[in-house]
Amino acid sequence: MAEQVTADPAAGRDTTVWRTRLGVLGWPVAHSRSPAMQNAALRAAGLDSWRYQLLPVPPELFAETVRALPAAGFRGVNVTIPHKRSALALSRQPTARAHAIGAANTLVFGADGMTAADNTDAPALIAALPFDVSGRTALVLGAGGSARAAVWALLDAGAAEVRVYNRTLARARALCEQLGGTPVEGVDGADLLVQCTPIGLPGAVAGAQQLPLDAALIERFGFVVDFVYREGATALVNAARARGIGAIDGLELLVGQGALSFEQFTGGPADVAAMRAAVGLPSL
Repeated sequence: MAEQVTADPAAGRDTTVWRTRLGVLGWPVAHSRSPAMQNAALRAAGLDSWRYQLLPVPPELFAETVRALPAAGFRGVNVTIPHKRSALALSRQPTARAHAIGAANTLVFGADGMTAADNTDAPALIAALPFDVSGRTALVLGAGGSARAAVWALLDAGAAEVRVYNRTLARARALCEQLGGTPVEGVDGADLLVQCTPIGLPGAVAGAQQLPLDAALIERFGFVVDFVYREGATALVNAARARGIGAIDGLELLVGQGALSFEQFTGGPADVAAMRAAVGLPSL
């Protein structure tokens, strides 16, 4: 099924026939920059009949919604908080990477009715880092889908030690039992800090809107990554940069994982420069 806008073009209205649809499912998702980024890439690729849109879906409606998307003209979707583990469970064709991580952020709907799943967060994290993580130490905050991708990616890239801190220690232990890494009850310095909780996310509902970090502790990390992004960067990223510590926020990761997802959706390469410009990042 395609969405058609039949308004009079003389009135300056859109008359495009959207033959193929894409989107991002999350709860919340209104803050997402994915539509601007992906639609810029679609235009650059000449895919004028494709459209990428926001899909706000609460957890209790996630499975039902995903199953209905192919009939509504969707070729694929990205998945964000809190649906990444649920997304993997709905796929009968997960990549080895997604299966190992236990979470997916990319679903592609095939003509045969099969849903393929991948996790592009993991390679995007490694590609965004300005150094080789082999032999280095890392601390990951959180135990959700993004944290799973980060832990798997860092260990797969040869990190010497990956510690995992979560407000609920049992969840950190469960993650490490499945993926490797070391659950910790407290936060200490490391070569790399990767922040994977929703704290700092616009519109997020979290029990404690404060990271277990103070100024002195931030200075004990060599580099900081925050999966969250917001206008003006997150408080964590700003604090790191103010102390001369290298840091990247979720926008860099968004472009990286989005470009990989775009290739899976369309079968062609993404115009990364167009994607970066659409979210306000400088050219590489």
